[in-house]
Amino acid sequence: MNSSRISKWLPLFILLGIIVTSCAPGNAEFDIDPAGFWMGLWHGFISFFTFIISLFTSDVGIYEINNSGWPYNLGFIIGIMIFYGGSSKSSCRKWK
Repeated sequence: MNSSRISKWLPLFILLGIIVTSCAPGNAEFDIDPAGFWMGLWHGFISFFTFIISLFTSDVGIYEINNSGWPYNLGFIIGIMIFYGGSSKSSCRKWK
């Protein structure tokens, strides 16, 4: 990939990263109402991006501490499975 392609797509990737992590765990939104299943699903889906950001700042976490319990955990696990592909990639391999 040459530098003109990188400079062309870099602003788009930065904007996409900001949009994706705008509802990251550790947000003040969950101080009143705990995060539920749908937020767990979203947090699991964006876990890769929040992990990268959490390396550079302490304001963003990977997992929401103030959650509703097992519904949030279930959503988080399903979100991680959707983003990372679950186990379907290994089962599609053909045996010779």
